[in-house]
Amino acid sequence: MNPTFIVRLLVNAAALWVATRLVPGISYEGGWVAFLGVALIFGGVNTFIGFATKILTIPLIVVTLGLFILIINGCLLWLTGALSTLLGLGFHVEGFWPAFWGALVVTVVSALLGIMARPPRVEVHYSR
Repeated sequence: MNPTFIVRLLVNAAALWVATRLVPGISYEGGWVAFLGVALIFGGVNTFIGFATKILTIPLIVVTLGLFILIINGCLLWLTGALSTLLGLGFHVEGFWPAFWGALVVTVVSALLGIMARPPRVEVHYSR
């Protein structure tokens, strides 16, 4: 397995876990293995449906100066909750507003963790 994929999966899982702790209306009941399944679903939803949705709504994203992405991300988290509930994984999102605020938390936490998880940059200086 690709190490970058594993790191991204763990970052998504951690960000989703933080959302379950901070946002009323987002909850999780179960173990950490099932939560990795939720993170996998979240990654898949974002990769495929999120990409297509953002491409199709570029004009709306531009007109709202990027704020419409928050709506899209909220809907994607809501969809992740619905799919996870359907699969019995114990992750629940109780409506649009919890999904909206949860997506905001997930975005911030995953960005911060993503920065920390990057390997250090190595600069090579050549001397003459």
